[in-house]
Amino acid sequence: MMIAKKPIYFLVLIALVFSSFTAFAGGGGTSSKGGQINTPESIKGYIKHHLADSHDFSLYSYTNDAGERKHVGFPLPVIVWTSKGVKTFMSSAFHHNDNGTVIVDQGDVKLVKIHSKIYELNEGATAVAFDESHHATNAHKVLDFSITKSVFGMLFAGLLLLLGFGSLARSYKKGAIPTGIGRVLEPLVLYVRDEIAIPNIGEKHYRKFMGFLLTVFFFIWVLNLLGMTPLGFNVTGQIAVTVCLALFTFFIVQFSGNKDYWKHIFWMPGVPVPMKIILAPIEVLGMFTKPFSLLIRLYANMTAGHFVVMSLIALMITLKAQFGAFGSTGISMILALFISVIEILVAFLQAFIFTMLSSLFIGMAVEEHDHH
Repeated sequence: MMIAKKPIYFLVLIALVFSSFTAFAGGGGTSSKGGQINTPESIKGYIKHHLADSHDFSLYSYTNDAGERKHVGFPLPVIVWTSKGVKTFMSSAFHHNDNGTVIVDQGDVKLVKIHSKIYELNEGATAVAFDESHHATNAHKVLDFSITKSVFGMLFAGLLLLLGFGSLARSYKKGAIPTGIGRVLEPLVLYVRDEIAIPNIGEKHYRKFMGFLLTVFFFIWVLNLLGMTPLGFNVTGQIAVTVCLALFTFFIVQFSGNKDYWKHIFWMPGVPVPMKIILAPIEVLGMFTKPFSLLIRLYANMTAGHFVVMSLIALMITLKAQFGAFGSTGISMILALFISVIEILVAFLQAFIFTMLSSLFIGMAVEEHDHH
């Protein structure tokens, strides 16, 4: 008996939304009663906590019958460079504490975590001292190379890509038509090649950049889709990640630029000399505004999407007094489901736009001009 695929996808989407409801009702952040997120302040804290990176992987939290706060998840490695060298330990040493009250003694240094940042206490200090703005006065930041939740998400996405494309490569050994997951990946690979790379870079040069374009497209797309799940990933909503991706595009463009590309930047042909002097600084500035637009577009759109979905889910709490528990949940679920469907489209669209613009910038750098 065959089951239609579209209803299955719809049911999966509903399950994801309900899972988000469950995580929100018992999630991390400030709680006001029994671990519930039920006040405007706790809602804002939870959304902020969801958007930020963290040193441990926490799925959700709850308060047991004994009044103890329990966190479901697992710790991640903390790797920091202190004044006494590199220190490594698991994030569970902080006991999910983020206000500087838990001190991790690493022999010759003492470390604390304040607002998701790790600090080293000054020599002789045994506790953190705060000023009026709650800034540590007797501690300083350390260089943090930890495997955070976002880093774990990128490693997980990379593993999924290796497994998927490994399966695609193995399926070609059996025949010209791929099987399994390869049947999903091959049309997307051809789409990136035929609709993005070749039109923007050209038949002559596109093969050289296909590896980068495919990696960027699938990496961003998979991370965006993971961000739609109750796992709570918000990797592409981290400015450091989008900056790094944009820098890859920037350096590839600059190192691939031919003489015509640099001539059009510093001494545009066919233009009067006074205009060349005026246009040169503008073109140089344009070299940096292109990658800046890439990183801001991806960061802003994905962060806004997460914020809107979480805010709509929170409507069940803010509208409870007017419509009751059942009515507020129904309204919130319908709105969140609608936005979630749009976010699935945005997840693909942002990967497409980043790849398209990257290929366009590369094409401008390798284009050969015929000056008469």
